[in-house]
Amino acid sequence: MASKPKDDEPKRHNRTVGVSEALKTVLDAALKKRGFATRDLIAHWGSMAPKPYDSLAVPDELKWPRGAGHEGATLFLRCMPGHALAMSHEAALIAAAVNRYFGYFLVKEVRLSAEPMTAPAKPAPARPREASPAAVAAVESVSDPGLKEALLQLGAGVSGKRSN
Repeated sequence: MASKPKDDEPKRHNRTVGVSEALKTVLDAALKKRGFATRDLIAHWGSMAPKPYDSLAVPDELKWPRGAGHEGATLFLRCMPGHALAMSHEAALIAAAVNRYFGYFLVKEVRLSAEPMTAPAKPAPARPREASPAAVAAVESVSDPGLKEALLQLGAGVSGKRSN
């Protein structure tokens, strides 16, 4: 007789799956602990939050009051250091923007989390390219120095190699 599979073993897919589908159960469980029913608030924060707060803060937690039903949660935000005062003054504007995005009264108030937001890592600047010898030879006859430099940069971008 075949044994029953354990509930804690991951379900096998006989096909390729995307990263979002593979991590869906893990992410959903972690987000439910933070009070988020779905990933929408975190995934679409940039489009729902008013400018400049979409880049200065991120949702941290959504707390529901006991016995209040599904309306009127408190949204806790992590914000960049130095912007906490402005965020606290604009809490009603942020709550209205989130409610407008979802189309119903979801957030009653916005508070700031004790933990600050960490800045995203900036990508390393691209190393300059060097123009190929053919590109350098092709622009030798150009007399205008500005045009010559622009053509060399163009040639480096098109056919050049990255310098070390």
